[in-house]
Amino acid sequence: MKIDAHHHFWRYTTEEYGWINDAMRVIRRDFFPADLAATLKPERVDGVVSVEARPTLEETRWLLSLAKEHSFIKGVVGWVPLADKSVGGLLDELKADPRLKGVRHLVQGEPDPKFLEGSAFNAGIREVTAHSLVYDLLIFARQLPASIAFVDRHPNQIFVLDHIAKPVVQGLPDPTWARNMRDLARRENVYCKFSGVITEVPGWQWTPELLRPYFDVVMEAFGPARLMFGSDWPVCLVASEYARWIDFVEKCAAPLSSGERSSLLGGTATEAYKL
Repeated sequence: MKIDAHHHFWRYTTEEYGWINDAMRVIRRDFFPADLAATLKPERVDGVVSVEARPTLEETRWLLSLAKEHSFIKGVVGWVPLADKSVGGLLDELKADPRLKGVRHLVQGEPDPKFLEGSAFNAGIREVTAHSLVYDLLIFARQLPASIAFVDRHPNQIFVLDHIAKPVVQGLPDPTWARNMRDLARRENVYCKFSGVITEVPGWQWTPELLRPYFDVVMEAFGPARLMFGSDWPVCLVASEYARWIDFVEKCAAPLSSGERSSLLGGTATEAYKL
């Protein structure tokens, strides 16, 4: 199957989505499964992984309800209060729905540089491991060293790095980012999403020539068996139509073998999330 491993749904309100500024007004509206289904059909995408856009249990339960109603939603990455002592029982409840495949926390928004060292948060990650769920790692590039140490504390946890760690995509890849990505990729329990890249381009004016070196870094580091395609729809719409983004990724994959292309475009996500 061709799988889009990262996208969002939302009911738009200015209160909950204040980060959508005037420059992003194209996404100041609701985005529901019917909108995505119409987008996926011409690109022959078979399924998706729906990722939380709000850090609430209400959001997680809503996404699971949507997945129950729409078969093309193959899995959900939700939010739970990982630092809460009751998180184990909550995961027991949510895991009763097999569509829950993982959880994530918006680490990129945490001001404390030592956030990933927190004892309560790490205890929550151990509960994620015990429940055989994936943890999606959402960070900025500057947080990679702390994230490598964090991953090393949880060798039995499957991690998926979102958006290639959100480097500033301007000119050739930053050597520090590239070195840290290669270091992280040495941990075989870590996968990576090639997603959310175009919105890290200042001004969102991207070209295939600009982005290709970033793809090459993560492909060389993770290989097609641990790199997966994602769109970050509808956020990506501020910089690109869906068709343009997936066309770029497919052209990047063209030199690969048929099996490697299948992994990048769906097989890796299927394996990592047990879709």
